Amino acid sequence: MTPTLVPHHPARDWAEIQERMLVPLYEAVYGRLGVGAGSRVLGLGCGSGLALLMAAGRGARVAGADRDHARVALARERLPGVPLAVSGLPEGGPYDVITAFHGTAGVAGGLAAVTPMAERGAAFVLAGWGPAERCATASVLRVAARLADRRPADRDALEETAAAAGLRPDGSGRVACPFGYADRDSAVRGLLSTGEFDAAVRATDPDQVEKELLEALEPYVRADGTVWMANVFRYVIARSA
Repeated sequence: MTPTLVPHHPARDWAEIQERMLVPLYEAVYGRLGVGAGSRVLGLGCGSGLALLMAAGRGARVAGADRDHARVALARERLPGVPLAVSGLPEGGPYDVITAFHGTAGVAGGLAAVTPMAERGAAFVLAGWGPAERCATASVLRVAARLADRRPADRDALEETAAAAGLRPDGSGRVACPFGYADRDSAVRGLLSTGEFDAAVRATDPDQVEKELLEALEPYVRADGTVWMANVFRYVIARSA
């Protein structure tokens, strides 16, 4: 199968295709923590702001930070007037819920930096992929690791990351987050927008990355052309001292 060669716009593809795949995770965490009126939520790696929008919809006061300028620009469209920072932390606090929903890479330092902005006993939430045997997408992500000539990322370091930031454990959970796409092209655009394939794109021909991604997706293409991958995500709750 040949690549789709459709122009990709990673930030918008994330906002329009991929970000919604983690809505069950956001809902489960907010429900468990009782996020609502009176809550003060800070999203680290807030992306284009969907998780913050959902918290605000529950009545919480929200703020966010992300390294991606384009994603933050989209978040500002969704959340006018909300403090959102690029490559830093927003003004405000103290916060009683601090989330890192989109992976733990590089987050430990961010958690340590934000601890002074957290209320005593604040909940820190880290999330990531569940066991590979329960994540269909794991087989697709192995393509990214192989093309980038690196080992697959450690998917089970949430507790270690929290401990490195001086936080104490306070529970964990698993949430089904299936990835469903209207067609192959949407699946390619959505997965490329996650950042998981960035190193592979830098290391080899982008067309080759797309070709092999399409091949890896083929077992998950349904008869009607939609793509469906069952996944489980893990989250860990830790508390500040």
